[in-house]
Amino acid sequence: MLNIVFLTNSWLTSLNQPGLCITVAMLLHYFLLAAFTWMCLESVHFYLALVKVFNVYVPKYILKFCIAGWGTPAVVITLVVIINKDFYGNGSLSESHPYSNFCLIQDNTVFYTSVVAYFFLVFLMNTAMFITVLLQIHSVKTRTQKKSNFWKQ
Repeated sequence: MLNIVFLTNSWLTSLNQPGLCITVAMLLHYFLLAAFTWMCLESVHFYLALVKVFNVYVPKYILKFCIAGWGTPAVVITLVVIINKDFYGNGSLSESHPYSNFCLIQDNTVFYTSVVAYFFLVFLMNTAMFITVLLQIHSVKTRTQKKSNFWKQ
């Protein structure tokens, strides 16, 4: 959906409908955040599968992941719209982007807090999960080598 909204954005902007432009910008923002959120949830699943292998039962696991994956971006978008729906729009309407023909977030502060900071948090989470999984694999390998050395002796 992110790709479809991105590819049709310029065409939909050319229709000069402010409401449509705001909707397209919101959808683009939503699907971008959803992609980041699902990337984060994949690292959590990776952690659960490789580190917490046994004795892990999460009731309604898929439902909880779907709520987090689709709901968290919706909360962010809702907060931005509640604060000011004019944060979304056509870049050509602003003086800083006179030739832009693309509907997106207009305010730099909103962009940096709701996209860049969001991505940074997802990146930190993924890095932490990756390091944890690597340490777990290393410790399993070390234990296996110690056992094999014991049996060789």
